[in-house]
Amino acid sequence: MTLYHVQWCPECEIVRQKLADLQLPYDEVIVPDFRPQRKEVFAVSGQYFVPVLQDGEVVLSDTHAILAHLDSKAESRRLANG
Repeated sequence: MTLYHVQWCPECEIVRQKLADLQLPYDEVIVPDFRPQRKEVFAVSGQYFVPVLQDGEVVLSDTHAILAHLDSKAESRRLANG
């Protein structure tokens, strides 16, 4: 999983905290503050807003959808590990 974010974004912090709470490993890409310079974000999601989570073929740019995806992923992981 890769999280595209900026350091000062409150929604990004919520996602980072959820990843930490669920102990899910991820790569992070800190993108520029100026939206038009967020070329990595646009290439992945077709828009410039953050946070954006890429998990394989899944790309999410809505914070609530990201949090739901992380909960689902953690639950699947928990069930797989017994």
